Amino acid sequence: MSRIVSVAVPVPALDVLTYRWPEGAPAPVVGARVDVPLGPRRLTGIVVATDITPDPAMKLREVLAVRDETAFVPPALVTLATWVADYYVAGPGDVLTSALPPRVLTGDVTTFKRRRVARLTALGADAAARVAVDPACLSPADAGAPRLGARQREALTLLAGVPAGLPASVLAGRGVSSATLTRLVQCGFVAIHHEAVSRDPFAAHASVLDDSGPPVLTGEQRAALDVLEPLADAAAYRVALLKGVTGSGKTEIYLALADRMRRQGRRALLLVPEIALTPALAGRVRARFGERVAIQHSGLSDGERHDQWHRVRAGQVDVVVGTRSAVFAPFASVGLIVVDEEHDTSYKQDEMPRYHGRDVAIVRGRQQDALVVLGSATPSLESFHNAQRGRYTLVSLERRVADRPMADVHVVNMREEWAAAGADVTLSRVLIEGIEQRLAAGEQALVLLNRRGISSAVLCRQCGNTIECPHCSVSMTVHGTGRRARARCHYCDFAQAVPEACPQCAAPYLEHLGVGTERVEQDLAARFPAARIGRVDRDTVSTRGSLTAILARFGRRELDVLVGTQMIAKGHDFPFVTLVGVVSADVGLGLPDFRAAERTFQLITQVVGRAGRGERRGEACVQTFFPTHYAVRCGCAQDYATFVTKELEFRTALRYPPVTAMINVVVRGTTLEQALDAAGALAREVARGIAGRPIALLGPAPAPLMKLRGEHRAQFFVKGGDRGLMNAAVRGALAAHPALARRTSIDVDPVSML
Repeated sequence: MSRIVSVAVPVPALDVLTYRWPEGAPAPVVGARVDVPLGPRRLTGIVVATDITPDPAMKLREVLAVRDETAFVPPALVTLATWVADYYVAGPGDVLTSALPPRVLTGDVTTFKRRRVARLTALGADAAARVAVDPACLSPADAGAPRLGARQREALTLLAGVPAGLPASVLAGRGVSSATLTRLVQCGFVAIHHEAVSRDPFAAHASVLDDSGPPVLTGEQRAALDVLEPLADAAAYRVALLKGVTGSGKTEIYLALADRMRRQGRRALLLVPEIALTPALAGRVRARFGERVAIQHSGLSDGERHDQWHRVRAGQVDVVVGTRSAVFAPFASVGLIVVDEEHDTSYKQDEMPRYHGRDVAIVRGRQQDALVVLGSATPSLESFHNAQRGRYTLVSLERRVADRPMADVHVVNMREEWAAAGADVTLSRVLIEGIEQRLAAGEQALVLLNRRGISSAVLCRQCGNTIECPHCSVSMTVHGTGRRARARCHYCDFAQAVPEACPQCAAPYLEHLGVGTERVEQDLAARFPAARIGRVDRDTVSTRGSLTAILARFGRRELDVLVGTQMIAKGHDFPFVTLVGVVSADVGLGLPDFRAAERTFQLITQVVGRAGRGERRGEACVQTFFPTHYAVRCGCAQDYATFVTKELEFRTALRYPPVTAMINVVVRGTTLEQALDAAGALAREVARGIAGRPIALLGPAPAPLMKLRGEHRAQFFVKGGDRGLMNAAVRGALAAHPALARRTSIDVDPVSML
C-alpha cells in the first residue's frame, strides 16, 4: 500500500495538498523537496507530514519526483511554518517561501558561485623545480614536450609556492592570462578545478566593522546579565523584556549572551527591524565572533541570500543577524533569540503571510527551549502588558553608559511660529539657532521628518480639489522642483507631472501643502550653504549599498547634518551628534488608528535618544502643533511610565489590544459596492461562528484607504479574548465562500488599521 504525504506548495492561500508517495522511492522525510502535479502544472513543494491517513473517497495523484532524500528544510522550521500558517490564516506554502532563499521552490535556484583554481601536477612541479635550478632550462625531461615561455615559467613559479593552488583571478592579477593557463593545462603541467565560493555580504560593510572589543560593563549591565544568564543557561523557554533607555548599552548585553550561547555550543539569532540597522550590529557581531556570523535580509543579492542560508543550514554559523525573515534561519540548535527594537512595526509583514517577526520569534523560542530577549527603550504595549502580568521577566536599564545625561528637550509650538513668521515656516527659530551652533562647533545634527518629498499634497485654492492618485484614494506627494517636479503615489508608485492648473476647475491657484524630507533638505541647504547635508529616505537609498554609504559618511563626519525619515530615528550611535530636530512631531497623530499615539511617543523618544551619546551633552528641538498632547509631552520627557498608564486607560476603555485580540478582514472589489457586499457575506458567516460568545464584530465599512492600486476596499474587525475561536470563525467564513479567498486579506493582530 502506498504511503501518503502532505505537501506545501508555493501558491497563495492554498492549504497543504495530499499525494501518494511513489513506489520504490526513498522513505518520505519531513522537509524534503518534491515535485508534484497541481492541475496542469508541475510545482516544487515541501513535505510537511508523512504517513497521512487519507479520505478513502479521495483520488490521490502521485508525487512526480523526489528531490531530497534528507530534509532540505529542517523539520523544526517546518513545524514553525505550519504554526505561522495556522495562526495568521495563511497558506503554508506562502510561509515556507518566505523562509527560504529566493526561487528555491520555483525551479530557478540560485547556485553557489564557483571559481577556477589552478594547481601544479607532478609534471608541473618537476618543471618548476628545473626552472628554479636552471632558468635557462626551458623544457621538461620529455624532449618532445613544448618549451616554456617567460609567462609560463612565472606561472609555474607562483604555483610551486602554493601546493593547494591559486584562483585564476589571483593569477590574472599577477599577469598570468587565461591563455597561459590553458597552454600549461595542455602541456600537463597544471590542473584546473572548480570550487564553491561563498559570497560575502560583509564586504559591503567593511567600513562599519567595529573591532573595539567588549567594553567594561556598567553596574546596570552586569545586574541585567545576572538575571538573564541563568535563564539562558537553563536551556528552557523563557521571555525577557529588556527595557533600557536609549544609550544604556542593550546591544552589549545581547553580545554577551550570544557569546555565552556560542561557548555552550548553541546558536544565537539577533533580529533588527530594518535593513538600515543591520550594518552596524552585524559589524559589531562579526568583529566579536569572527567569520561564524551570517546576515539575512532582503537587501542582499539573491546569491548572497542563497549562500548565507546554506552556511547556516550546514552548521557553519554561530550567530545570525537579520530582519524579520531571519526568524526562519535554519539553525539546528537555538539557545538565544534577540528581538531588538521589539516595538517597531517593521517586524510586521504587510503582505501575505502577514506574520509578526517578534511574535514568531517567541513561538520559535518556545518550540526550541530558547531564551527570547525583547529589547527596547519604548516597549510595545503588548510586551509591557505581558511583563506586568508576569508572563515575561522584566529587566530594566535606567541610566546611560558612562552616566551620560539625556538630551535637553525644547518643545516648539509651531502655531506660535506660524503666527510670527507665516505658514511657510518649516524650521523654527530654535532649531535654526541650534544648527548654527553645531556647525560652528564642528558637531553634527540629525533632523527627522517622517514624510518624504517636497510637499504632501497639492490643493486648488478655488475649488478645494486635491491632486489624487487615479488608482488609490490618497493625495499624491510632490518630488523635485521646477520642470523636474513630479507628483507620485507612495502606494502604487504612479507618477505624473505636477499640473499648472487644477484638473477639476482649470484654475491656476494650486497650493503645495505639507512638507517632506526633500523640502527640509532644500531649506537647510539654502539657510546653510556651506554645510554638508545628507538625506536618508526611500528616495535616496533605493540602490543597493546606498544606505550603508550615507550612514558611513555621516559616521566619518563627512556630513554635518543628516535629514531623514524614521530610518534615522533608532538604533544608530553617532557620538558627535549633539542636536536632534524633529519637524512635525505630531504628523501621525491624525491617522485613523488606535496606535497613533503610541507610534508618536515611540518615534519622539527614540530620535531624541540619538543626541548626546558621546562626550558632549545633547539637545533636541521638537516642533509640534499639539505640545500638550500626552504622547508628545511624554516623548519629550522620556516618560514611558506616564505614557503607558494613560494609553492603557484608553485601550482598556475602548477594548483595543493589548487588552483584547483583533483580526482585520479586508475585501477587495472592482467597485466599492461589490467590496461591501462581499465583506458583508463574510461578516455574516463569521457572526454565525462566534454566536453567543463575548466576541464583537465591527463593520463592514469602507476602509480608510478606500481605493488602493485600482481596487476598492471594505473591511470589518473581529475583537475578543478567544483567539482560537476568532481564528476558526474567519477560516470557516473563507471556506464557506471560497471564491472570495483570493480577494480577501486576513490580518491577525494588525499593527495598522489603514
